[in-house]
Amino acid sequence: MTPDAPGREAPGHSSRRRVTMRDVARVAGVSQPLVSIVFRDVPGASEETRAHVLAVAAELGYRRDERARLLRQGHSRLLGVAFEPVQPFHGEILDGLHTAAQERGYDVVLSAVTPHRAEDAALDALLRDRCEALILLGSALPQTRLEQISLTLPVVSVTRAFDAQAFDSVAADDHRGAVLAVEHLLDLGHRRIAYIDADREAGGARRRTGYQEAMTAAGLGDLIVPGGASEAEGAAAITGLLDRDPAPTAVMAFNDRCAVGVISQARVLGRCVPEDLSVVGFDNSEQASLPYIDLTTLAQDPRQLARTAVDLALRRLDAAAEDSAVPGEHVVLPAQLVTRTSTAPVAVSL
Repeated sequence: MTPDAPGREAPGHSSRRRVTMRDVARVAGVSQPLVSIVFRDVPGASEETRAHVLAVAAELGYRRDERARLLRQGHSRLLGVAFEPVQPFHGEILDGLHTAAQERGYDVVLSAVTPHRAEDAALDALLRDRCEALILLGSALPQTRLEQISLTLPVVSVTRAFDAQAFDSVAADDHRGAVLAVEHLLDLGHRRIAYIDADREAGGARRRTGYQEAMTAAGLGDLIVPGGASEAEGAAAITGLLDRDPAPTAVMAFNDRCAVGVISQARVLGRCVPEDLSVVGFDNSEQASLPYIDLTTLAQDPRQLARTAVDLALRRLDAAAEDSAVPGEHVVLPAQLVTRTSTAPVAVSL
């Protein structure tokens, strides 16, 4: 009985070891240096030998360890991304990051930030993977910490704007987006407009300021209540708001998830959206366009955010390769109002 060839599973065995270049050389009946010549596609092997070695490699299921090869050259060609898996909009940005990185010859390594895994822990994992740059989605770390990390490798903040020289950022115009939301509601005749805040989230402070300034410009007082970025936090916030007398006729939520919570809980409490309560979100995530939500929202372009983030990261890597310094670049992309059926003219009291 002959032993199982490398890369082939014996009956009853669910695991197999990795096929190596030495295995390919042994089965092909050639030397390991000759196999290396074939895989590197350099002169030194006949066409017949190349075809034979490649056929054996394919049969054995051999796959080159590209990461090891790149690391030997001093590069990993990896961009590390820290993100929160609970944020649907982050998922849309991740898709764009993979595409943009691949177009530039890079791959993406993901590290999740969760309630039981701090952002610093997620970043440590990316550093251990020898990533060449870090892209942070909605980072909650202070600017001083990001500046410290940027001493080691390029850092790009996405969705949270900064003004720093040591690292870069790209975000939507949160301030202008909030102003557009309020102006839309004002045009519909609303005057009691509430804002559900999430000051600890990326963009939170700018959205709150935009709301306040737009209300002041209209000669109205603001109504800001604490909330958050989740459906549950939106539901809790609207419960308190609808208990007020008079209750608001319109709500701007921090983001789409929060707005979905507002809509769901308002309906539970017997309010119709938009007849009794108009609701605006932020992000234009995929859930905003669901027929049973149909949320008016401020659109950010996830693909443009992703492509800009990759460009900024590689800009710093290119500068480092040339041993030159570049100033921080902070890109602000426009936010566009997308109107759907969650907003309507204020009901006229008879």
